[in-house]
Amino acid sequence: MNVAKWLLLAVLALPVMELAAFVAVAAQIGLLGALLLVGATSFIGALILRHAGGSHIARMRVALGEGGFTALQADSSGALILWAGILLLIPGFITDALAVLLLAAPLRQGLSAALRRGPPDRADGVVDLPADAWHRVPDPELPDRRDAGEWR
Repeated sequence: MNVAKWLLLAVLALPVMELAAFVAVAAQIGLLGALLLVGATSFIGALILRHAGGSHIARMRVALGEGGFTALQADSSGALILWAGILLLIPGFITDALAVLLLAAPLRQGLSAALRRGPPDRADGVVDLPADAWHRVPDPELPDRRDAGEWR
């Protein structure tokens, strides 16, 4: 099974797992306690998104305006805090546990470093090919400017 099928299966199974976790927590602390806990974590998620989200989105706008994608990659820790806020906002104890893991500084720093590294076979999106491995393919929709003397 490929990754997309596993991801789809996990997304479809998440509500069932969240319901089972809610029932288990409600059995331990009571229905009202479980509802208050879910409400409190959603409120905390909203606060995180409001506090950290505004500054992170402003930094993303500046980085995209300057054309610097590497600035976005360097701020992957801020993006992970945004993801934690989103996961806390979603009602459920499993997503809350994942959000708490993302909010833990050592794990967030490790994930941030892994995101900055990227795939091992690509460095900054540049692919070096030998001269015989590629050739120019003319686009029939574009005019050929070499005849007009504009090509240099």
